[in-house]
Amino acid sequence: MFETAIIAGAKIVLTLITLLTLVVLTVYTERRVSAFVQDRVGPNRVGPKGLLQAVADVVKLLMKEDIVPKSANKPIHDLAPMISIGVAMSTFAVIPIGSTMEIFGRQIDMMIADVNIGILYVLALTSMGVYGITLAGWSSNNKYSLLGGLRSSAQLISYELSMGVSIIGVLLISGSLELDEIVGKQASSLWAGIPAWNVFLQPVAFVTFVVAAFAETNRLPFDLPEAEPELVGGYHTEYSGLKFGLFMLSEYVNMIVASAIIVTLFLGGYAFPWAGQFGLSGNSLALAEVLTFCVKTGLVMFFIIMIRWTLPRFRYDQLMRLGWKVMLPIALANLVVTASILALMKWA
Repeated sequence: MFETAIIAGAKIVLTLITLLTLVVLTVYTERRVSAFVQDRVGPNRVGPKGLLQAVADVVKLLMKEDIVPKSANKPIHDLAPMISIGVAMSTFAVIPIGSTMEIFGRQIDMMIADVNIGILYVLALTSMGVYGITLAGWSSNNKYSLLGGLRSSAQLISYELSMGVSIIGVLLISGSLELDEIVGKQASSLWAGIPAWNVFLQPVAFVTFVVAAFAETNRLPFDLPEAEPELVGGYHTEYSGLKFGLFMLSEYVNMIVASAIIVTLFLGGYAFPWAGQFGLSGNSLALAEVLTFCVKTGLVMFFIIMIRWTLPRFRYDQLMRLGWKVMLPIALANLVVTASILALMKWA
């Protein structure tokens, strides 16, 4: 029991360190990509090639004064960013980054918590994430902040339906709610060596899920809760210092987690398609799986960053129309078609 607790604690600490490091690298990458897209130089002062600019920003936020409006609800105002970052980091607990690795003669699962309802855990936590934003908007006692919080809750409700329905098709094919088994199901081959990734089996669900993930993480073109031209800063207008930094941190952690979930559900997860041809086994295979997972997740994150600097922001009525009149009907139609094909295959 004690040994299990130590292993779980080590996984948690390692995951937190990895996520925080990835956030710093993601911020730097986004600034570099945006500079390239807009034909600018980008960060080039702090550290070699501006690599330490994100670290300097963290130090700046830590040293800034924590300003709370006089009429704000201070306990809730302090609690909101903690909810956002806590939910964002907790979601990563059930995402497998590899199968197993042998350390000191013991088989270690490459995930913090191996639960048999992993996808339900992910959906539940992503639903709770909006509480931090909504409470931040309400507790600030600012009209712009309140509008940002209300927009976020309405946006989440609208797109979470499409996200959940699109996942059901994947669950029907995989026959499991466990993320590790969903990855294992994709490790087989379709034809001519093409891996049986769900992006090939469920292309409509993949597109629907990716669009919904943009909305869930408040990334452009769906960043209406913090639209600067309309709401100044939205829900974090009245935040400064460390608490503002926590909101920024939670946004990038959510982006990392969303990318990892997209990879797990649709892009084969950590499965290394040609592991047998290279003769990999044991820890060498485990390292190849982790590297495969990291590369896939990095590519999805790069795609999300590129979209931010490519597409303009939607109007709010366009966002709602897309969610209810386009995304949800498409997701439902895809579910009906998938269920019908699987039923016909079973009866045949």
